[in-house]
Amino acid sequence: MYDKNKILTGLAVFVVFMTYPFWNNIGSAAYVRPEIEKPKNSKECVESVEFMRAEHMAMLNEWRDEVVRDGVHDYHSKANHQVFQKSLTKTCMKCHENKDQFCDKCHATVSVSPYCWDCHVDPKGVKK
Repeated sequence: MYDKNKILTGLAVFVVFMTYPFWNNIGSAAYVRPEIEKPKNSKECVESVEFMRAEHMAMLNEWRDEVVRDGVHDYHSKANHQVFQKSLTKTCMKCHENKDQFCDKCHATVSVSPYCWDCHVDPKGVKK
């Protein structure tokens, strides 16, 4: 092979070029949790804070499917052993009243556009 050195050099340059964004930012990018408004009229959620941060969208999707398809309207909490109504507007928004300071602030920080308000009425009637 006559061009072995050129090929190896080209591969090395390619690998460095393609991996540059990863190793250039090691240690510099950090997630900053947004300062969100805490509920004023409740001390605990339907589940633990850690669970809700990680799984709230999956829970809401599950609630939607169970209510619409199966007619199951009650949620039995594993954290505090209470029964809650499976409802975004009646259960979640009862405590998290300010959508702009709770939902929107956190979703904007992580660049997520949930589709909740495509079907549900915005709690304050704010135009999208």
